[in-house]
Amino acid sequence: MSDAPRLQVICTDHAPAPVGPYNQAVVAPGTRNLIFVAGQIPLDPTTGTLVAGDIGSQTQQVLENLRAVVQAAGSDLSAVVKTTVFLKDLADFQSMNAVYARYFPDPAPARSCVEVSRLPRDVAIEIECIALV
Repeated sequence: MSDAPRLQVICTDHAPAPVGPYNQAVVAPGTRNLIFVAGQIPLDPTTGTLVAGDIGSQTQQVLENLRAVVQAAGSDLSAVVKTTVFLKDLADFQSMNAVYARYFPDPAPARSCVEVSRLPRDVAIEIECIALV
């Protein structure tokens, strides 16, 4: 048996359930207690269906899913220190950014945003984050 600190698994019904060998989030033990949230896509956790509509609607659902997971860890979006946004098309950046700014007012977390060729279930956006607990 290892004496290494164990990760605390975070799971909530208010965000989509994992569809593979991963968790919605894990909290790393230590002095800062960081929560690492798996990438969220625009799935409605109640119905399990993808949110239809433009990138703004999809971004809103993704951020609501992130909020639910972070809250399940006992934190909130104001404690997010880093996000990574994956967009299928960087032409959606401005619309995504307008919604994103409502969820992360100043001081906003550090962020990376990249265009990717494909995302799970062929969605247009996925966002992951790291937050303080």
